[in-house]
Amino acid sequence: MKTKHLPIIQRALVTGGAGFVGSHLALALKTAYPDAEVAALDNLHRNGSELNLPRLEKGGVKFIKGDVRNPDDLAAFADADLLLECSADPSVLSGSDGDTSYLIQTNLQGALNCAEYCRERSAAMIFLSTSRVYPIKPLLECSMTETETRLVLDDAQAIPGLSKRGVSEAFPLDGPRSLYGGTKLAAEIMLEEYRNAFGLPFVINRCGVLAGPWQFGKADQGIAAFWTAAHHFGKPLKYIGFGGKGKQVRDMLHIDDLARLVLEQAANPADFAEGAFNVGGGLQSSASLLELTRICAKTTGREVPITPEPTTRYADIPIYITDNSKITAKCGWEPAKTVEDIIRDIHQWIINTPGTTELFS
Repeated sequence: MKTKHLPIIQRALVTGGAGFVGSHLALALKTAYPDAEVAALDNLHRNGSELNLPRLEKGGVKFIKGDVRNPDDLAAFADADLLLECSADPSVLSGSDGDTSYLIQTNLQGALNCAEYCRERSAAMIFLSTSRVYPIKPLLECSMTETETRLVLDDAQAIPGLSKRGVSEAFPLDGPRSLYGGTKLAAEIMLEEYRNAFGLPFVINRCGVLAGPWQFGKADQGIAAFWTAAHHFGKPLKYIGFGGKGKQVRDMLHIDDLARLVLEQAANPADFAEGAFNVGGGLQSSASLLELTRICAKTTGREVPITPEPTTRYADIPIYITDNSKITAKCGWEPAKTVEDIIRDIHQWIINTPGTTELFS
């Protein structure tokens, strides 16, 4: 079924809109479409989200206290023509303690509630999924070389969709990936069904590690902000897993680079309503924990004690790099900012923003 094109955005709803990603995208939309009504819906579940409310108000974004688990809360903002689905319980450790209710109800049922909201209004959706939809076992078994500071993917790989550039959308999806990754993949599958059955312009972005100012990072989610803050405040850290060497690698995407892409997709979502797109920092914006430590020490002017903890945690992987080839071929988008840019911007935000001491204490 052919998808529908949207007119100029008049009303946009951003779920998870007081979070790190949602607040940035809501403000970016309002800046790009100053005459549009933009609303941010959030349940303020994550510590620190309330600090974004003054930013949203100053930027002209309406705040709605609500929860994607409740369809009536979504309906409080009537007749949006675009919904950005940024709500999530984003930690890969979520649910591993046996308490799965919030994870499943938010990440899966919440996404379905958003899909129904869009179906009833013939609205477009941009859904922020995750690189964690890719299963763990192939990433543990991939061919890689250990260098002085990091693990490096070899170009020759037995696994489809994997090369030295990283993981592409052709990577196999069979096998466990974590409860968190499972909820996001299940949501993707259902959104694909909605897209096919109802001709809805639903865009799916599989994001790698997102980073930048206003991210209230923790050890299990938001590693760039967490690592930068630990150096700034002089707090000890750990290299957890994979022998405790700190050589595991992730790519990082600056939130401004994501916003550039989302604004392009929002202008014509039907053109991007096909499959899923990997969206991440790529090889040029990647770092091992060991390399990240050196960048943070140089940026903050402070070194901190780091303890090796060799045991690998649940659902952890040694390396993840995003191969952005598909989205780049589609529209020319590429990340512009490096890991050094990300850490510098986070550090300046920590210095200049009251309340960060309490958040990272």
